[in-house]
Amino acid sequence: MNQFALLGYSGHAFVVADAIRMRGDGIIGYYDRAKVIVDPFNLEYLGDDKDEVAVSKIANSGANFFVSIGDNSIRRKLIREFTEKGFVTSSIIHTTSIISTLASIGGGSFVAAGAIVNPLAKVGVGAIINTGAIVEHECCIGDYAHIAPGAVLAGNVQIGEGSFIGANAVVKQGVRIGKNTIVGAGAVVIKDIPDNLVWAGNPAIDLKK
Repeated sequence: MNQFALLGYSGHAFVVADAIRMRGDGIIGYYDRAKVIVDPFNLEYLGDDKDEVAVSKIANSGANFFVSIGDNSIRRKLIREFTEKGFVTSSIIHTTSIISTLASIGGGSFVAAGAIVNPLAKVGVGAIINTGAIVEHECCIGDYAHIAPGAVLAGNVQIGEGSFIGANAVVKQGVRIGKNTIVGAGAVVIKDIPDNLVWAGNPAIDLKK
């Protein structure tokens, strides 16, 4: 049985914790700025992740750390900080997801319940493939990107680092989406999107214009 320490404990972290428990793995506790009020899993509060003494509990326990925060920029920052300190992270894959043996999932990534990742798809470091999302053949999901619940990426789609694809959005096959870009919920993307933009609608358009 693997043991994990969660960095962040609210909202998205509850989904991660549930997936860990369903795998039969354990959670030694969580790090956050303060002890949370809502604690559905009755986890131990390990302290603030900025406190070196508190963080040493990960090393002493032999647990892996996992950044269970939905915000892409915060997740990227924490994964990089903890990796540089020598801590080990691994992916968390829900038991009801379907991952092709020809797909690859990067360290620190989370694949939620009912998600599908098909052959030759590549999911980078610290990414989220959320509940019921579909990542089709040969898609490439950049580091720290988030594919929200129910989103569908047709074949050979590329999603840049740190980008967010909203719930139930659909991205046409072969489309390239840049870095740090947001695609709104329910959007239908039929052409490439550059970096650092916000697109929404059907068909999706640039909301910053």
